Amino acid sequence: MPKKNILIVEDEQAIRDMVKFSFFNTKFVLSEAEDVKQARIKISSKTPDLILLDWMLPDTDGVDFARELREEKNTCKIPIIMLTAKSEENDKIRGLNAGVDDYVVKPFSTKELIARIKAVIRRSTNMEEEEKVIKIGALKLNRESHRVSCSGKKVALGPLEYKLLSHFMTHPDKVYSRSRLLDKVWGGDIYIEERTVDVHIRRLRKILKEFDQDFLIQTIRGSGYRFSIEE
Repeated sequence: MPKKNILIVEDEQAIRDMVKFSFFNTKFVLSEAEDVKQARIKISSKTPDLILLDWMLPDTDGVDFARELREEKNTCKIPIIMLTAKSEENDKIRGLNAGVDDYVVKPFSTKELIARIKAVIRRSTNMEEEEKVIKIGALKLNRESHRVSCSGKKVALGPLEYKLLSHFMTHPDKVYSRSRLLDKVWGGDIYIEERTVDVHIRRLRKILKEFDQDFLIQTIRGSGYRFSIEE
C-alpha cells in the first residue's frame, strides 16, 4: 500500500520536526508549509491525503483557510486535523463548523496524533467507498463498475442512458431543463438538439418500466425532468 502524504501547515519548526520524527517507520510521508501561502503551493503541486493545520498562522487564520479548502472543488474532501493551543469548547465548535474533521490540542502526544490521523483517514476512505455505490429505492448504481441493478437484478443500459441515470441518482429531487441536462450529461461543448434528451429519457423509462421503476423519472411541465422516489 502506498504511503499517505500528510501536509503539515505549522509555523513552528520544532513542531514540524517532532511530527516528522514521529512518522519514522510509519505509512506516512510529511510535506511541510510554514504558512498558508506555502500550503497553497504544496497542495497545487500534489494533493495531500490529509492536512494537519495550525490555527494561528502568520498570514491567514487556520480556520479561515479550512473554510476556504472546503469551498474549493479540488480540496473539499481532504481530511483536516486542526492543531491548536485553543481548548475552549467555543473554539472547537468554530473549527468543526469550518469543516475540520478532528481537533488536537497542543501540547499533544505524537502517538495520539498518529492514532487520530489513522482514524480520520479510515473514516474518509469509508465515506469514499460509500459514495461509489448509490441506492435510491430498489435501484443501485455502482459508479466505479458502471453497473446498475434493481432488487438484485441486472439493469442493462446504453452508455447515454447510464450517464443520464447516474446524473439523476446523484442529484435526486432536482428539476433539470433539457438544456441543463445536455450540458451536464452530453457536455457543454457539443451541439445537440434539446429534443434528443426526450429520446433518451423515453429509452431510460422503457428500461426502468421492466422493473416498475419508470415512475422515478418525472416530467415537470414547462421546466424539464426530475428524478424522485416520491410519486
